[in-house]
Amino acid sequence: MKRHFDEELKKLNKQLLKMSALVEGSIGRSVKALVERKADLIEEVIKSDKAINMLEIEIDELCLRLLALHQPTAIDLRFITSAMKINNDLERIGDQAVNIAERTQEIIKQPLLKPLIDIPRMAVLAQKMVKDSIDALVNKDESLARDVCKRDDKVDNLHHQVFRELLTYMIQDSKTITMAVELILVGRHLERIADHATNIAEDVIYFIHGKDIRHHLEKYTFV
Repeated sequence: MKRHFDEELKKLNKQLLKMSALVEGSIGRSVKALVERKADLIEEVIKSDKAINMLEIEIDELCLRLLALHQPTAIDLRFITSAMKINNDLERIGDQAVNIAERTQEIIKQPLLKPLIDIPRMAVLAQKMVKDSIDALVNKDESLARDVCKRDDKVDNLHHQVFRELLTYMIQDSKTITMAVELILVGRHLERIADHATNIAEDVIYFIHGKDIRHHLEKYTFV
C-alpha cells in the first residue's frame, strides 16, 4: 500500500509539472501573438485552454483519491492539500493567458501606439515566476519560493509604469483610448499571473514548513 501511495505522489508531481508547462506555454504564446501580431498564436492559446481545464480536473481527482484512500498525515498531507491549491492557481494563470489572447485579437486590428517594451518585460518576469514556483515545489526549495514572492514587486512596479504611460496617451489624444485600454488590460492580466505565481510560492513554503505565510511573508524565519 505504501509503495502504491508513493507512486501516486510521484504521478501528482508529474501532473503538476505538465500543468505548469502548459500554462507557461500559453503565457509565452499569448505575449508573442501580441508583440508579433500573429492571429494563429491567438487561436493556439484559446484552444489550449481546454487541455488545461481537463488536466485541472484530473489533478483534483487524483488529490481527492489520495486523501480518501490513504488518509495521509504530516508532510504528505500538506503536499496534497497544497497541490490542490496550486492546481487551481495554475488553471487561473491559463485563464489569464486566454484573456491576453482575446485582448490581442482587438489590438492587432489597429496600429500600436508605441513599441512594446514594458509589457514583454512583465511577461518574461511573470512566466519565470511561474516556472520557479513549481521548481521550488519539486525541489522543496524554500529560498527559491521566497525569491518568487519578492519578485512580485517588480511586476507590480512595471504594471504601474505601463498604466501611467498609457493614461498619458489617453489624456493627450482621445483617439488612443480604445487601444490604450486594451493594453492596460493586458498589463493587468500579467500582474494577476504574477499574483498567482506568488500564491503558489506561498503554498510551497506551507508544504515545506507547515507555516502559512500569506499576508506576512517576513514574519517567519526558518532554520
